[in-house]
Amino acid sequence: MFHSLSAMPADPILGLLTQYRADSHTNKVDLGVGVYKDPSGHTPILACVKIAEKQRFETEDTKVYIGPTGSAPFNKLMTELAFGQSHPALLADRIRTVSTPGGTGALRVAADFIKRCNPNAVLWVSDPTWANHTGLFEAAGISVKTYPYYDYDSKTLKFDQMMAKLATIGKDDVVLLHACCHNPSGMDLTPAQWDQVVELTAKQGFTPLIDMAYQGFGDGVDEDAYGVRQMAAAVENMILCSSCSKNFGLYRERIGACTLVGKDSVQANVAYSVLLYVVRCIYSMPPAHGAAIVETILGNDTLKQQWLDELKVMRDRINGNRTMLVEQLKANGVERDFSFIANQKGMFSFLGISPQQVERLKQEHSIYMVGSSRISIAGISEANVDYLAKSIAKVL
Repeated sequence: MFHSLSAMPADPILGLLTQYRADSHTNKVDLGVGVYKDPSGHTPILACVKIAEKQRFETEDTKVYIGPTGSAPFNKLMTELAFGQSHPALLADRIRTVSTPGGTGALRVAADFIKRCNPNAVLWVSDPTWANHTGLFEAAGISVKTYPYYDYDSKTLKFDQMMAKLATIGKDDVVLLHACCHNPSGMDLTPAQWDQVVELTAKQGFTPLIDMAYQGFGDGVDEDAYGVRQMAAAVENMILCSSCSKNFGLYRERIGACTLVGKDSVQANVAYSVLLYVVRCIYSMPPAHGAAIVETILGNDTLKQQWLDELKVMRDRINGNRTMLVEQLKANGVERDFSFIANQKGMFSFLGISPQQVERLKQEHSIYMVGSSRISIAGISEANVDYLAKSIAKVL
């Protein structure tokens, strides 16, 4: 059975991590792995999560399955977090949510659901997009194509070209949009641009699939959900995939959500039944622990405020790292304009240097990033930013 197999190429980010760990350089810098890190380079457990976990351990009295839908309180609270408590689609009973194993699980559930809606649907993703988007949807048998998004030369959004391409996409296809903190470019749509995308989506009739992996990491929990809320109010059908990995720091708990918006409650119920069948065929039941932590936090006013405060600390640190790097590059005599880094949002940016320069940073200075020059902003700190800036200056 296995004789016909050929080895798959190694994941470039995981490969970088292996090289980084084996590097003995005292000033080595990891800008590859996309996880939040505090100033010491550690990915901490949030204090509110610790409190919620303690409550969970003290009150949990069974390990029985929680069912394909997952936790009802989690689903309700995640829906309200994404859409707001008084969104028209929520009040009209048009929204259905299931718990999933992380944001990736939500995307795979969405992929199989789309395949059942229309086996010939094409999924359109931004150029560039998260590295796993294409493989994940292709694994579900869906054809994936790209629309213009990021201009590597000008470090800006190709908005006019993006809109021109979306205007050619018909009602049988699906367009994947990043809610905020675009991965990997850091280049987000403005509210005014979102309004134009929403209007075009309603006109063309294609189904929007919004991936919201970083709610709260851009400008704020409500601000980052602007496009999600505007879209759900304007279209008949929509899919939302969300993750608790980053904003709750629950990376290894693997908890997320897949949400459908139907034309009305009747259609939403039918779609929901298909979604649950998809879940049953992939993993049967979602994990419970992460959902219990999130619902404990969101369901308690004190803990929710503590979470919002801790989330702001993470958000401010990332935004501060962006500004700090730009200023340090200037301080080290770099004349090239890197101000775009400070204007972007979320965990990632492209430095805009060549693969050869990326390799020099690794070989000569032990600074690790993927070949596209995408960097994880959270890997920058006050302790390493001067060394990082000096090293970049040397390879330019």
